[in-house]
Amino acid sequence: MLDSLRAMVTDPNAQWILLGCMLLGLCSGVIGCFAYLRKQSLMGDTLAHAALPGICIAFMLTGTKSIGLFLLGAGAAGLLATFGIGLITRYSRIKTDAAMGIVLSSFFGLGIVLLTQIQHSDYGNQSGLDKFLFGQAASMIGSDVNAMLIVSIVIIAACTLLFKEFKLLAFDPGFARGLGFRVAFLDQLLMFFIVVSVVAGIQAVGVVLVAALLITPAVSARYWTDRLGTMVILAGAFGLLSGAVGTWLSSTTASLPTGPVSVLAQTLLFGASLLLGPKRGLLAKRLAHTRARRTVIHEQSLQVNVSGKGERPL
Repeated sequence: MLDSLRAMVTDPNAQWILLGCMLLGLCSGVIGCFAYLRKQSLMGDTLAHAALPGICIAFMLTGTKSIGLFLLGAGAAGLLATFGIGLITRYSRIKTDAAMGIVLSSFFGLGIVLLTQIQHSDYGNQSGLDKFLFGQAASMIGSDVNAMLIVSIVIIAACTLLFKEFKLLAFDPGFARGLGFRVAFLDQLLMFFIVVSVVAGIQAVGVVLVAALLITPAVSARYWTDRLGTMVILAGAFGLLSGAVGTWLSSTTASLPTGPVSVLAQTLLFGASLLLGPKRGLLAKRLAHTRARRTVIHEQSLQVNVSGKGERPL
């Protein structure tokens, strides 16, 4: 274990992977808090699956495997998916979760069709395009990490500067609208940052698992605090730690993929939070229930003793 940790720190390629996964976990955890509180946990999964046809169309138009072009196509497809969800919910009686399911399935189906066409076409360099389904963090290079660094700085800075607005949007959008805030614009801006975070994470964990980077750290942090600011910080720290642990564990065995292992590390953190959370954790609830039961039994015994002492002998 120590040898693998030493090799990860000294190997330049492993350093890029480590830094990229940590940055990805950090920015995804921060922006994921607001998506979770907005009850849009499915949004990350929807945008991730919607990105696949954008990647395929970018490859079909250019004929080259360029990460920058792929991310541009994925981002455009993600934004189109958010507009589609908005149109469905605004001009029909379909609820948001159903609209997300419709967009997710239709976009992902289109992506699979395009991916199949590409694999059976005459393109000479189409092999490896399906890596975006499950991710390939080992293919990260310096330019990818620099892009993730820029994305992380932008998302964290935006969440810091617009913390009050995003907080109102998450808890009481009607009150925010009454105060004069442009709720529709803030909602679209939040969706844009979620799209950017999802697109940045596709290369590492793929379209199938990228939603876990957004939601799992936020849910884990919710078990430890009742304050939004603390929750955002904890979610970012959980995501960062999961990226580091996933990179380290995957470096110990050549066949372990970094992205899925990072997701599993986040799941372990969630399990620990579910069990050990100070207020909402299962252990804390069990202890509170036991204390309350003992208090009730003690009060009932005191009442019996008092009533027994007050009885007159026959």
